[in-house]
Amino acid sequence: MSESGPENLLRKLPAVHVLVDAVSGEYPDDFAEVLTEACRKVVDTARERIRKTGEGVPFEEMVSMARRELELITASTMTDVINATGVVLHTAIGRACLPDAAVEAVHRVAKGYSVLQWDRETGKRGCRDIHTERLICFLSGAEATTIANNNAGATLLVLSALAEGREVIVSRGQLVEIGGSFRIPDVMEQSGAVMREVGCTNRTHLRDYREAINENTAVILRVHPSNYRIRGFTSEVPLEDLVALGNEYGIPVVDDLGAGSYVDLANFGLPSEPTVKKSIKVGAAVVTSSGDKLIGGPQAGIITGKEEYIEKIRKHPLARALRVGKLTISALEASLMVFLRGKDYLVKHHPVYRMFSLGRDELRRAAEEFASMLDLPPSCSAVVMDIDSYVGSGSLPDYPIPSAGVGLKTPDGEVLAKRLRLGDPAVASRMDDNLLVMDMRTVQPGEAEVLARLVNEAAGELWA
Repeated sequence: MSESGPENLLRKLPAVHVLVDAVSGEYPDDFAEVLTEACRKVVDTARERIRKTGEGVPFEEMVSMARRELELITASTMTDVINATGVVLHTAIGRACLPDAAVEAVHRVAKGYSVLQWDRETGKRGCRDIHTERLICFLSGAEATTIANNNAGATLLVLSALAEGREVIVSRGQLVEIGGSFRIPDVMEQSGAVMREVGCTNRTHLRDYREAINENTAVILRVHPSNYRIRGFTSEVPLEDLVALGNEYGIPVVDDLGAGSYVDLANFGLPSEPTVKKSIKVGAAVVTSSGDKLIGGPQAGIITGKEEYIEKIRKHPLARALRVGKLTISALEASLMVFLRGKDYLVKHHPVYRMFSLGRDELRRAAEEFASMLDLPPSCSAVVMDIDSYVGSGSLPDYPIPSAGVGLKTPDGEVLAKRLRLGDPAVASRMDDNLLVMDMRTVQPGEAEVLARLVNEAAGELWA
């Protein structure tokens, strides 16, 4: 039998404990169990490689594999990211940057026990909505509120509680699909409600809703289009008219706002988005919105509206399955409190609204300062440029916000972008006309120096 044959190579594989001994001196003793599991996986991988290719795996390579495997097991994958994309609410990298008050609240609640659902007056189990309900009702004018894990969950919960087995009337032009293949028809089906489409994709009239109403109608649903717009020959029915129609027939109107602002964005130089307060004032029975978009808080689905419907929603079995925990509640409560004290306070104490308020001149100065920190190889260059930022997460998708940043001209911008993405912290940027662009709007205070160092190091390693 050949000494290099597969069977002989398999017999020569080191025992797991031999491989463990070779690398154990580099790690604390309490890593023993994890290290053993990593080495066992490496031996299994080497065995499989021999069977497939007939080639042996040198012991030194197996030691390196064990080190990499242990790093994969023990290293955190939640790497910090410097957002240089200019997208303020970037879903892939966590959407909103929380206010300091929310960060502090999460830290305080996370390290110990809290009055999450404990009625201190009676000493018995209470309702966890009390921590946010007073604030949301004050800011929105609603009678009652409850919280789900996100807006998709909120929509599912509302339809399940109010329309299971019955019809929900919705315009064809509002049967949207947003990020992650979230589709309104799919959510409707999952809730057990029967979707009754009315109108056309581009035009829906009040008479379409009226003609669809029957004895099995449970809800009239309006859905904010979020990340798309229909232009040209279009029409949709105002919420006021839908509410009047619902009142005429005793049918609740549910307004799914998606982002759901609590302040008028026109105060920050942006087009107005629908506010929760306006929907409630007009008379929507239930309004759903996100906690981590224009509120700039943690991921959550906020359900506001009339008490009779909110109580029904709270009692539905799905409410427990979709409820949020103490970290979300503490962060949301603190984020909402920032909205109580006016625009100036909001800009100063909320990162999202600080970013919204930055003007192009201020950002150009920041870009020039950042460019001065760059020390690039001769094959690379940097230019300060006017660019556009975006709100992100389906809000104002076609509205560019005038911004400024730095464009990097390199031998290969995609290669540099990948190198920066794989760094620690990772860097999210964007390509524009063969330039790797860094938008200063979303680079947080104190990050420019770190970003410059990362760019200098990566470019130097690639092209020095």
